[in-house]
Amino acid sequence: MKIANEFSVSAPIEQAWDVLCDLEKVIPLMPGAQLTGHDGDDYLGKVKVKVGPVTSEFSGRVHFVEQDRDQHRAVIDAKGKEARGTGNAAATVTAELHEAGERTRVTVDTDLKIVGKLAQFGSGMLQQVSEKLLSQFVDSLEAELAAPGPETATGPELPAGPRVWPALPAPKPLRSTCWSSPAPTG
Repeated sequence: MKIANEFSVSAPIEQAWDVLCDLEKVIPLMPGAQLTGHDGDDYLGKVKVKVGPVTSEFSGRVHFVEQDRDQHRAVIDAKGKEARGTGNAAATVTAELHEAGERTRVTVDTDLKIVGKLAQFGSGMLQQVSEKLLSQFVDSLEAELAAPGPETATGPELPAGPRVWPALPAPKPLRSTCWSSPAPTG
């Protein structure tokens, strides 16, 4: 089954590329996904997906088949097996980034093969779930792109350790104000 999606993010293309090609950052941004480790160039993870009344959890591996920084094109291969059951899933995901002013437009084409409980749902239902998950992912991605890096506008990140605060002048005595007019009656 082929699924085509498109979205845009509020970041220049190089910043978006750097985040989208960092699977350690990107995997946790996906709803229901969790990074569990590495095996060479493969990233190991789990993903839980709910389609209609059926929830499936897959454990698997993801790796880059292609990363072309000049063309801003990446191809990812993902394979997983159902944690409970005999199902499995495989996907080849091709992402292309395009400059759109101060934003970046991303096209994502997925070739998805599913065997097991989720396979009973038609492509229309899977497309709807895909769009919902993508929307949640884009919200998380926007937050990641907006998060300040190690250096912020105020300067470099402070080193860890005890903080020493400068001596402050002694506080001035408090003054209180009294009202000289009588309290209103009525």
